[in-house]
Amino acid sequence: MLAVAKIKQAEASVGVIDAPSPTLSPGHVLIQITAAGICGTDMAIYNWAPRMQSRIDVPRILGHEATGKIIGIGSGVQGLEVGDRVSLESHIFCGICHYCRRGDAHLCEHLGYPGISIDGGFAELVSVPAQIARVVPQNIDDNTAAMIEPFGIAVHACMSQRGTAGKTVLVNGCGPIGLMTVAAAKALGARRILAVDPNPIRLALAKEFGADEIVDPTSIDVSTTAKRMTGGYGVEVAIEYSGVPSGLDSVLASLERMADLRLVAGPAHPHALDVNALLRTGLSIYGIHGRRLWQDWDLGVKLLEERKVDLSALADPVLPMSRALEGFEAVNSGRALKPILLNQ
Repeated sequence: MLAVAKIKQAEASVGVIDAPSPTLSPGHVLIQITAAGICGTDMAIYNWAPRMQSRIDVPRILGHEATGKIIGIGSGVQGLEVGDRVSLESHIFCGICHYCRRGDAHLCEHLGYPGISIDGGFAELVSVPAQIARVVPQNIDDNTAAMIEPFGIAVHACMSQRGTAGKTVLVNGCGPIGLMTVAAAKALGARRILAVDPNPIRLALAKEFGADEIVDPTSIDVSTTAKRMTGGYGVEVAIEYSGVPSGLDSVLASLERMADLRLVAGPAHPHALDVNALLRTGLSIYGIHGRRLWQDWDLGVKLLEERKVDLSALADPVLPMSRALEGFEAVNSGRALKPILLNQ
């Protein structure tokens, strides 16, 4: 079968290959993939980032944002049927560790991921644990169904701590998930949204997705704008996606007292913070990892199913799986939003 795999432990070294079809194990489902999305983790594997080098055995079929139709059911699987259209939740959790038992399976001690610890969805067929295959409503198209997994991160970011309803919200970094966060925050009742990114195309799309104000941080001071739009106080919620030290500093300067800072990305290297300043202002800092199972996923699906959020503009470029390398190259060159790979 056709598949897209990391084939060497080196930069790039991703190729379109002819791979053996997967076998169906107990507790697994066999899925015929229709669409899959390239994400930041796939790019980290493609570029052979240090944080990925100890996690990938090669060859490894990539991809954890995927949708398709179940064509086989392993023994012991309940609640799914052949013919069901499903999308993949990427957290493969054990269900018995301390964190799973307390309801935090997204932080499982033994967490695995398609495309990292097992072969993923950049293929004609994939076999995955049935626990991560979630039925998708029929009125959600394939391109959008392949984006439910990252959209769940945006929903998690919006719903954690004190939520976003009725609040002023800063989204720093408008890559695909940052843009999804703007859309989710709007749908979930944010009072005003400030979107920050140096890319004019992304800023324009943030405006379309519901941002009340947009800022290019290379030309306009973020904290000045945040305070101007909030009567001089600063925003109540900031969600950080940039991973840039100066971006984190500008976010901290943009918060009112007792505000929420939600970190989805952080600087690549240790970065000093003024802890005393944090204490004096009573900020709450919360780390966002993936989606809480299953509340963030299910709420995200409802927002898409009920047309409260439309992610279709993010599917760019849309390519056949055989041209997957063009999608990776488009991301690296800054020409892509969310490449979607189709099995045709």
